[in-house]
Amino acid sequence: MLQNDNWGDRARFGMYIVGNEAVPEAEWWAMSPPNVSVHAARITASAPWASWGENRSGVYLAEDLIRGTRQFAAMRLSVVVIGHSSSSFLGGKGWDEATVENLSATLGSDVIATTNGLDTVAALQASGVRRPFLIMPPWYNDDIVDAGIRYYEDHGFEPAGLHRFDPGPKWRDVPLGDLTQRGLGFEQDVESLYAQVKDICPVEADGVLIAGTGFRCVAILKALEQDLKRPVLSANQVSLWHCLQLAGVRSEVSGYGNIFKL
Repeated sequence: MLQNDNWGDRARFGMYIVGNEAVPEAEWWAMSPPNVSVHAARITASAPWASWGENRSGVYLAEDLIRGTRQFAAMRLSVVVIGHSSSSFLGGKGWDEATVENLSATLGSDVIATTNGLDTVAALQASGVRRPFLIMPPWYNDDIVDAGIRYYEDHGFEPAGLHRFDPGPKWRDVPLGDLTQRGLGFEQDVESLYAQVKDICPVEADGVLIAGTGFRCVAILKALEQDLKRPVLSANQVSLWHCLQLAGVRSEVSGYGNIFKL
């Protein structure tokens, strides 16, 4: 009797993720349906992972991204995704499309490319959310937070509020830029995140969006939707959903939000 080896018979996804993070793969593996495999290329470049050329005529991929793309091109993948919210935010409107175009030149016509920015926009639109309550990771500095707000405004949304997660007293005196180096990425408390989102979600918000693929949160999405009676979306959740959509995979994913029922 053969045992399941998750070979990726239905779809094989490649995702570019931050080099020192464990959250994206863990959350994708938790949510992925059978026979869908996930493969990571780790990126150490600064955000955004592709820089605009002169007059924004195109983008230049970071060296890590070029290397990962060449490796992905040989792996018979269905879809690849740049799993990095802050690259989309800092790149701004048009960056996602320009980067996808650049990636596709190496990946070939058989592989679909997307970004976390494109995934979140698609999920917000599919869920009917126009006024999302934006939740940002505690390590996002003001420039990234401001860029995130502007990104969604530029794509036609009207954020109903913003909250940068408070990780607790242990971390309050640590500079934002040092939080992950001090280990916060591996000491994330999803129960505190759940409580904060539930307690302060504005009445006028018609949904919640938790940004940041390194921000651990998919364990609480179903509970938040039940309590808030609104769609609750997260970076890794919507990227997996969008990749499944793009690959034409229709499979039940339960326990991680209503987006997978759309």
